[in-house]
Amino acid sequence: MENKKLSQYFKALAHPTRIAIIVQLLAGKKCVTKIEAIVKARQANISQHLTILKSCQIVDFKQEGKQKCYFLINPKPLKKIFSYTRETCK
Repeated sequence: MENKKLSQYFKALAHPTRIAIIVQLLAGKKCVTKIEAIVKARQANISQHLTILKSCQIVDFKQEGKQKCYFLINPKPLKKIFSYTRETCK
């Protein structure tokens, strides 16, 4: 991964709301309304954050009826990053 793309990836991870979204998606696919309820943010705000995560190829979605349900494209590295960071930041 080139440096610029890597920098954008980590920048996408560097926001409390996006971290909360990723933590929820580590448990599995979630629709926007479910993310909204868990993260306690407005739908428009959640959508903006999901757009950033999607542009960095961290998440993608599947249309299920009228809802978009998001999932992590490659959860393994994120699990490692979050696990390592939690251990380091204790």
